[in-house]
Amino acid sequence: MTQQEVRIDFRPLNVVLAPGSKAHRGYAVAGGLDEGLLAPTFQPRPDLDLTNHRGRTIADLTFVNCYLGGNAAWQRSDRGNIDQALDASMSDANLQGVIAQYYSGPISSRMLPSIVVDGALHGKFFKDVAEQTTVKLAADGALGDADPANTVINMMLPKGIVLVDGNSDGSQERRAPGLPSGFEEDDEAADSTQGLGGYHGSVHDGTRTLYYAVGVYSDGNNGIVAFDEPWKNVCATFYHELNEARTDPDVEEVIRTGNMRLLGWYSRKGGEIGDIPMALAGADLSRVMQEITLVEGGTAPIQLMWSNRDHGPAAR
Repeated sequence: MTQQEVRIDFRPLNVVLAPGSKAHRGYAVAGGLDEGLLAPTFQPRPDLDLTNHRGRTIADLTFVNCYLGGNAAWQRSDRGNIDQALDASMSDANLQGVIAQYYSGPISSRMLPSIVVDGALHGKFFKDVAEQTTVKLAADGALGDADPANTVINMMLPKGIVLVDGNSDGSQERRAPGLPSGFEEDDEAADSTQGLGGYHGSVHDGTRTLYYAVGVYSDGNNGIVAFDEPWKNVCATFYHELNEARTDPDVEEVIRTGNMRLLGWYSRKGGEIGDIPMALAGADLSRVMQEITLVEGGTAPIQLMWSNRDHGPAAR
């Protein structure tokens, strides 16, 4: 441990979870979150405000949507709707005004042309597979001319695929101090049939770090179902993950190393910028998962992010 390192005594969160689910209860214990978050109240909570831990953030974000499973696994209309809504919401002046408060200057978002990735998926999609897929996508040119340090590769899982926050060999890279005994071996507490919607992370590829987000096609009992159409659930999940990835990109490295100085904006009681509103929503996800009218016209299904200015979830 170097002189600059500060060791964590909790498990930072980098996941999106359905409030009250088995996954949410497990991660809340692991992260040492305030149990009061489970109460559905939107009274101002300055005690939950995000703290700048001085880790890096991404002011000028680039992202690319990668639809895994090939053309046969996706409806063209779903892909088009997700691309359009994510592009519009990530650059909307009101929505991004909430995010901009955490930066000293202007911020921007740019979406690269989306990619359909050939190759059928079967059953479960694991964390080590997500990391391997991220490296392969980057090697195959998914980043274009974008700077990897400021770019997030979105891996969209097709209908029916279960996402697991653990490795395909059964191991769990979630052993930071504070993780409750046995949770790392309980795959069912950390998969999308138990309330997990997605997560973001990073992987080392030689001398560079690649950033990714992965999310499920939330439908039925898989993922987080909040809207009347599954593509809207997908869009809101990735809106959550992208805003967390830009305000706290190196959380995965914190989990690996235990060095808290790598954290970006994070609430010790509530988690990342998207976690607190989800927990506050309780059983009524419509309180934070909403179709928002955009400045340039139209609407987009998103999840409200935490605003320190408002001490609560906000859309502007």
